[in-house]
Amino acid sequence: MTQAKLFSTAHCHLCEEAEAILRHAGVTVEKIDIIDDNDLFEKYSLKIPVLKRIDNGAELYWPFDAANVLRFLQ
Repeated sequence: MTQAKLFSTAHCHLCEEAEAILRHAGVTVEKIDIIDDNDLFEKYSLKIPVLKRIDNGAELYWPFDAANVLRFLQ
């Protein structure tokens, strides 16, 4: 399966929901906390959670479900 990153931050209930969806779908991702990077914070602060493919840079914006994630990563 394609490797991906999840852009999120602590204390974000939507991010926690996205993580649960990814776990349920059996998808393992690298979690990136946008609070640690000013550029990422500026880009994603109003969009998180965002799932980004590593291979082609495509991004899947919230809201998404397990079926959306699996299609996105194929």
